[in-house]
Amino acid sequence: MEIPNFLNLPRYTITAFEETDDAYHVAAEIPERPAACPHCAHAGFVGFGHREQWIRDLPMHGKRVRLYLRTRRFRCKSCHRTFYEALPAVDGKRPMTQRLVAWMGPQAMRRPFVHVAEEVGVDEATVRDVFSDYVAQWEAHRHVETPTWLGLDEIHLTKARGVVTNVRERTLVDILVDRRKDTVARYLGRLPNRSQIQLVAMDMWRPYKEAVEAVLPQAIIVIDKFHVLKMANAAVERVRKHLRQSLTPAQRRGLMHDRFVLLKREADLADREQLLLSTWTKNFPDLGEVHRRKEDFFRLFECRSHEEAHRQFRIWEAGLAGDMATAFTELTTAWHHWEREILAYFDHPITNAYTESLNSLIRATDRIGRGYSFAALRAKLLWSEGADKATYRRAKVPRERPLADKPPTAYGGSFLRPMPTTMVLQEDDAMDYGVKLDHVEARIQEGISTVRGDQTIKR
Repeated sequence: MEIPNFLNLPRYTITAFEETDDAYHVAAEIPERPAACPHCAHAGFVGFGHREQWIRDLPMHGKRVRLYLRTRRFRCKSCHRTFYEALPAVDGKRPMTQRLVAWMGPQAMRRPFVHVAEEVGVDEATVRDVFSDYVAQWEAHRHVETPTWLGLDEIHLTKARGVVTNVRERTLVDILVDRRKDTVARYLGRLPNRSQIQLVAMDMWRPYKEAVEAVLPQAIIVIDKFHVLKMANAAVERVRKHLRQSLTPAQRRGLMHDRFVLLKREADLADREQLLLSTWTKNFPDLGEVHRRKEDFFRLFECRSHEEAHRQFRIWEAGLAGDMATAFTELTTAWHHWEREILAYFDHPITNAYTESLNSLIRATDRIGRGYSFAALRAKLLWSEGADKATYRRAKVPRERPLADKPPTAYGGSFLRPMPTTMVLQEDDAMDYGVKLDHVEARIQEGISTVRGDQTIKR
């Protein structure tokens, strides 16, 4: 009885079939003989034995598929060399069909490697190998536009990694293996058209600054204001933690629970939160003083020019004394070391604030995969399935976009360099700006659902 070819591999003939609880076992062979010797192209050859091989194929009906092939060996009458018949649709590097390899790559993008390995019936190392080849194909065709407003941030995954973003388009551009100066400088040096980078938003990490100054001398460095404001809140936390040593256990628990009212902007507090704040600051003058100083510093970032901000900071700093000066030492020291870059914000108000949400998404991806390698994590974020649709592409059109409300003025001579107030984009083809954050979030949420719904997960 002839067995129908349900595998959809037309060049094979199925000779036997067996189904078990978790797999299909299919015996198959190739009916056609080779046309010629692959060594000398002579058409004359004779049979010279055979060998049994098994090849993995696409899972079917929730079961693994294993092909058992009887591969014939021939001997050429002309050159006397032996050869095995070629196996159509079989991958040249692994004992599996080409379509299985093509399926595993995208699957490994969106699912943990161990899940794909379990479904196919291979070890996790094989999935990683297929995944690496798949990513290499994407890498070869990836051409992301160099941002005009570049963002440099970091995330800690085993160790600190560099994160490169497009601040204007709010996209993820790349993730670097670390955030050392030479790594960042090497990456920036490879960017096409890097001379078009005008602004670089970063935190106060000196290797970033040194790398940018060395490779992008035309770019203006802007310290992300949220990293500066975070230091003001850290001063409040230092005073709060020092104060709790003199409190009763009940008071310590209460202050721990209510600490958010000290860190939140006073204008944003609800009525009940205002009452809590008033209670703590009246009963503990040091808390009231550090909170007022923090609020005054936050208002400094409402200044409309870097000259005004510079003047207001000097007034604010002069008002610090005793314990307050000690509490804000980290902030005042950082300001003096990075004053030029901090004040640049008032002429070019760009931030990396959205990158903080990006970092939380990256951490979530890492947790889903239970410790992806750096290369795997980077690939899953940059080339997740449907990457050609996920990246932010739009056509260039002639337009103008202001870089600031007004032209920057010089502060202390060349302290802050002036730059054009408008930028013109010319008509061109579609541009790829990187991966949009909402796409990254959607892929992560899908991954979380996959993990929760997969009952074959192994720990």
